[in-house]
Amino acid sequence: MPISSDHRTRIKICGLTREADVDAAVEAGADAIGLVLYAKSPRHVSVARAAELARRLPPFVTPVALLVNADDTLAAEVREALPQALLQFHGDETPAECERLALGRPWLRAARMAPGFDLLDFALSFPAAQALLVDAHVEGYGGGGQVFDWSLLPPQLPRPMVLSGGLHPGNVEEGIRRVRPWAVDVSSGVEASKGVKDAALMRQFCQAVRTADRLCAEAA
Repeated sequence: MPISSDHRTRIKICGLTREADVDAAVEAGADAIGLVLYAKSPRHVSVARAAELARRLPPFVTPVALLVNADDTLAAEVREALPQALLQFHGDETPAECERLALGRPWLRAARMAPGFDLLDFALSFPAAQALLVDAHVEGYGGGGQVFDWSLLPPQLPRPMVLSGGLHPGNVEEGIRRVRPWAVDVSSGVEASKGVKDAALMRQFCQAVRTADRLCAEAA
């Protein structure tokens, strides 16, 4: 999916667990916040807690509910408690499973990048996904705060791309200029500790994204 030279890269800050961090992410300029509903994650929140945090969001800032191989019961709880949330499938879900668990709600599909992985074929197998989130391939699920080789990404995809994996204020500008994604996703790169965000780092990250957009527009 081609990106125009004046595209504004959207920003998702993931793994929020505290009210103060939600407020700071919004103030910094985030377009979306990620709420991790995977019990094995150090950033895990319960469905009830995710709903509390999502209710703090102003209009036009989207909550994203991150699920990993969730069962039907958990997915139904998430859909009921977070009616405005976008769903993000980050496990081994098949296209049919994603559609069944989303039940008509918009959703993202995460792809774990590694040499030999065919992202274009993966994208074509998930035609109902609103976007693909590309992350590093590590043991377990999630990118582990690691950057993957951006040269593995094809020049165009049939779905919008969300660049993730080890991003932080110091490298997100380069990532945007090289990859030109629809959006970027950050978690550990703006943290003081796991699940505790740093307001200054979130501001710096968002500022770096805006700088990258300006430089891309100027270079066009």
